[in-house]
Parts: sequence; structure tokens; C-alpha cells
Amino acid sequence: MVTRLSHLFLRTLRDDPSDAEVTSAKLLVRAGYIRRQAPGIFAWLPLGLRVRARIEGIIRQEMEAAGAQEVLLPALVPREPYEATNRWTEYGDGIFRLKDRKDADYLLAPTHEELFALLVKDLYSSYKDLPVTLFQIQDKYRDEARPRAGLLRGREFTMKDAYSFDVTDEGLDRSYQTMRDAYERIFARLGLEYAIVKADAGAMGGSKSEEFLHPIAVGEDTFVRSAGGYAANVEAYVTPVPEARSTEGLPEPVLLPAADTPTIDSLVVHANDVAPRDGAAWTAADTLKNVVLALTHLDGSREVVVVGLPGDRDVDLKRAEVAFAPAEVEPAGDDDFRKHRGLVKGYIGPQVLGAESATGLRYFVDPRVVDGTTWVTGANERGVHVAGLVAGRDFTADGVVEASDVRAGDPAPDGSGPLETARGMEIGHVFQLGRKYAEALGLKVQDESGKLVTVTMGSYGIGVTRILAILAESHNDEKGLAWPKHVAPFDVHVVATGKDQTAYELAESIVAALEGERYDVVYDDRPKVSPGVKLRDAELLGMPIVVVAGRGAADGVVELWDRATDDRQDVAVAELLTAVRAI
Repeated sequence: MVTRLSHLFLRTLRDDPSDAEVTSAKLLVRAGYIRRQAPGIFAWLPLGLRVRARIEGIIRQEMEAAGAQEVLLPALVPREPYEATNRWTEYGDGIFRLKDRKDADYLLAPTHEELFALLVKDLYSSYKDLPVTLFQIQDKYRDEARPRAGLLRGREFTMKDAYSFDVTDEGLDRSYQTMRDAYERIFARLGLEYAIVKADAGAMGGSKSEEFLHPIAVGEDTFVRSAGGYAANVEAYVTPVPEARSTEGLPEPVLLPAADTPTIDSLVVHANDVAPRDGAAWTAADTLKNVVLALTHLDGSREVVVVGLPGDRDVDLKRAEVAFAPAEVEPAGDDDFRKHRGLVKGYIGPQVLGAESATGLRYFVDPRVVDGTTWVTGANERGVHVAGLVAGRDFTADGVVEASDVRAGDPAPDGSGPLETARGMEIGHVFQLGRKYAEALGLKVQDESGKLVTVTMGSYGIGVTRILAILAESHNDEKGLAWPKHVAPFDVHVVATGKDQTAYELAESIVAALEGERYDVVYDDRPKVSPGVKLRDAELLGMPIVVVAGRGAADGVVELWDRATDDRQDVAVAELLTAVRAI
């Protein structure tokens, strides 16, 4: 059956929506693929659903080819399973919680590890039943604080999530690799460039975690990679630790008299003037910056901690959140300093810090701060610094944290060379969950000896609607969308223009011929719409091929567009199918 624009539920817009910040959101709304309902929540219109269905079709084919079986679980789920795994509280404000009329707690599922584990527990009891991998394509819900990137980060989004169940760790390794390989095939078929990077497991938990990141300018993730093959999300980057040194025979610290040193650079100049050291001048990397952070724990309590890091570095709050998870992390405020009078703001040094110190504040250091390293830092006295303070002799820490920023040129931890940084958007994530969820929920089966053993799990997610937005973000020009053929809602867009009925009759015959060749065709047959509007709509909607029957119709000539390249040519109708096949 021909899809005609005269009957399609579609309205295109001339102007960008005022609330859209990224190109994909602007174009998808303007072209009538989606419609905003609330912040981060969109209605899906016929064209948008067709693109989504094509993406889902590719994912389903590869998941089934990898041996996974599709199910569908509810989005509205009870509190109890998430309480058992502690994620009811670990998610903090990031999920939608609600109560029914009987005051029972529910949530709109952000992910489904718990319910899949309970489903398998309900039906399977023997090692003979395993391994099994189940998947679904379903809407998820997360209460994003600032959902203004359209489908790239919304409050309601569609995800493919899969879960593997094995008896042994070796079985989990095989299931994990099978899913990882399937993901590579999926993204190759979707035409998406990706980097596989080591990642932090976060609230998911587990022993192994890798993200598939698509390099893109609007990406919210920073990742690093080396020419030698290392790649990691910055949250998962592990700083190479220098060798500890002996503290024997090192000079005693030297107080630096008061000076105007508002910056690290000015402090370095002052230290080199007043307390020069043998062998090498002090640099910013030799200063110890002590940053005060406030942690909000799950029980609502607030704790102030101090992190010492080289002065040429800054705290990366995302890395700090991973280091102090599940606590929320923010810079300490004026109230925090007022409550801790032992901190001399701007001149904090490690000598008065630590859980056993007079301040009672836990003190953490960057991995580069090893025993025997010497530092220029605060003296805990207004206007006074100290040079030559030795780690392991003059101060100690309560622990080591990965909280400093990661930069281009930093060494890869595997020795594969210096790092480069890039922006990326997560399109897939694979986890080896291990037994965390199975243990909490009592998912056990009998092994070959009849002994009950805890099942080990993997979790594998793909952002379906995010991928759609990324494809729109990457395939467009100043005129509109330009879908790749494997996800476009239609293969060919036929346009009839002008008032001459000959153009419409020719367009009808072209539509019939294309459909006879099994092309999906949308036909702009709107009788009272100007040629300019029709052609602008064809550019905006972005089908891979556009055929325009207009002024040349009487001579049996049409205009053929390759939307990806915007190449346009006049083609005789008799040669049209050949030309379409060539594109």
C-alpha cells in the first residue's frame, strides 16, 4: 500500500524548536519524527517509529543470531527486588518512585537486572537449564536533572537490555564475549564508528565493564586512547603509580614567608626564589593542591574530606564520584569551612589532616603522591606555605583516590604510549555482573553433584533511541536530515510538483514501478502545496533517494537526488530504476 503524504500524520516546521539544544533534536522535531510532550519525554510519530523499528530489527537479528531469546518485562516494577540489591537507595534521585492506592512502593524501571534474575529463578533450577541469555527492547525511565538534548539523554528512552545466566565464571566469560561480538556486528551494520573502552561499573556492580562509545562532538563522555590500543572512559582510567622513594637524608621542610601568591604559578616562582632545591626547579607538578570536597552519603549525612593532588591538576568530579561512590560529591561550600575551623582556606596543608588528626577529616591523595616525594604546599597558616614537605615522613594519607583530571599526553597504564582524548556518546555497555544480583535474590541452581550454586550473570545494554538520535546528529546538512539507507523510514521519496496532471500521473507510475521492485516508497501527492514547500520537505525528511516529477514530466524526464551527497541529475523515466539501483 502506497504511503501518501496527503494522508500521513505529519506536519513539518520551518523553525527550530526553542527548547532544543542539539541538531538531532531540532531536526527530528522539525521533520515530524517526534514531538515533545514534556522535558525529556517525546511522542513518536509515524516516521520516527519506522526508523526506530529498522534499528530494532537489526538489533533483534543479531541478538537472535547470538542465541539470545526475546521476552518483555513490565516497566512498572515493585520496590522489593531493588531493595534486596540496595539499588532502591543507591539510585538516589535518579529514578521515578511512586506509590499505588494501597501505599505500596513501585518504580519506573531504569534497568531490569533484578526482575530478569527473579524470572530465571522462578523457572529454572538445574545446571542443565543453563546457559541462557534473554533480552528485551523496552522503555526505561530515569529522572535526568537537565534533559535538554532531545533523544540523546531523555527521561523516557528505549533500550535493548540482555542478561546472561551461567553456572561458572568460565561460562560467563563465553557469554560475555558472545554478546560483545554481537555488539560489534550491530554497530557495524548501523554504520556507527565506535571505541570499546574500559568503564566503571557504577551502580550496576560487577567485575568487568566496557562501554561502546561513538566519537561525536556533542558526546557527554570523555575517553582516552593510545596508539598502542589502550582505551578507557576517563572515570575508569588508572594512573600509573611512580616508584616510592626513601625518605632518608631528605632536607627538612622550609617555611615560605608571606607573599602574594594567588595562583599555583606565582607560588612556584616564590618557592624557587626563597627555597630553591638542588637538581631541578620547583614546578606546578611539585605543588600539592588540597581540595576540600563534601560527600553526601545515602543516609543523607554530609562528610567533608580533603583530596591532595599535584597543583597542575584539577579534580574531575565525575572521577571523584566514582572514587567515593555511592556518595554524591560536590565542592565544599562556605558553611563547610565554617564548621571546620582547622582548615585555613587557601593555605591547607596535609600536616593537620587525616582521620586521626585534630581536624578529624579524612585525607586522600592522588596516586602520584607516593612516599619520598617532596612537595610545596600550605602550612595551615594564613599567608604561609612550606617547601620540601615529604610524603611518608611529614604527612600520611587515609587512602589513595583517582580524582584528578586525565589529559592528553598522560601515559597509558599498560605502557602503550601517550594518551589522546576524545568526546564520545555511549551507545552500548556490557557488564560482567558476577553473582551480586543472584546472591541478593537467591538465584541458585543444582550443579552436577546436586549442590546448590549461585548463578553468575552478565548484563548488556544498547540505547536504541539514543542511536537513532546519533544517526540523525551525524547524517544531516543545512537543509535537513539525510538518513543512511539501512535505517531510513522509506527508501525513496517521490514528489509530484506543479499543476500539470501529467506530473502526477507520471509520479503514480514511478511509485508503482518502485514498489514492484520492493522499494519502500513515500509519495508526496499533496495537490495544493507549492513546489517549493514540497522540495523543502523532501530535503528536511531525508530519505536516501528523492525522485521529482515536475517540469520535465511531459518529456518523460525526472530529477533524481542522492540525498547523502546532495547530487542531483535529470534521468529519463526508462532509466530510472537502473539509476536508483546504482545509488
